[in-house]
Amino acid sequence: MVGNILIIKFGSANNFKMKILENFKVFFWDFDGVIKESINIKSQSYYRLFEPYGIKIAQKILDHHKSNNGISRFDKVPIYLRWAGLDTSKSTVIKFCDEFSKLVLNAVINSPWVPGAEEYLRANKYNQIFICVSATPQEELEYIINELNLTNCFFRVFGSPHSKKNVINNLCSELNLDKTKCLMIGDAHSDLEAAKVNEINFILRRHSDNRNLWNSCAENFIEDFLI
Repeated sequence: MVGNILIIKFGSANNFKMKILENFKVFFWDFDGVIKESINIKSQSYYRLFEPYGIKIAQKILDHHKSNNGISRFDKVPIYLRWAGLDTSKSTVIKFCDEFSKLVLNAVINSPWVPGAEEYLRANKYNQIFICVSATPQEELEYIINELNLTNCFFRVFGSPHSKKNVINNLCSELNLDKTKCLMIGDAHSDLEAAKVNEINFILRRHSDNRNLWNSCAENFIEDFLI
């Protein structure tokens, strides 16, 4: 362990990769970009939502979102409304969040799986405890997971407004978890921070939209769950 982050040189040695994952008892899974290839869906939906207020504003919002994956839309939308010169009242935030949800819901469900993720979750061949922690709103996350027939794969599911840091902290305490046997698999800085604060292991699911994390997670990353 270095700075509370597991150092793993995965490379292309998939058998070694799976052997390492086998060592953990509890997995905290992010959803977008870790289970489903849905990062670009949400990026483009933010762009479409704010494009009527100017291409420059829409691009600024797109760039901000890509740099802040894993943060709740309820925290982002007030910022984006302010940049667009719009009202930031609770009713307006809810309206835009609802419109965003309509844009992404079915697209996320129908998006491709991260290679091997579905099989790893459904098989659970190492009898691990799987917990989903996502910035997606709770009701929406539960709907998506149910539509994908993944409900029985997870011990618990937590979406916004639950924070990832608090969820991990509370469950480690509630279940008296051995932190050395806990692993956060995420693709965003917020996932990394949630693992650091709670002193559990972290693996980055690396993809083209989180290159800003590649250097800091240069030796503890995974690109797929293929055996």
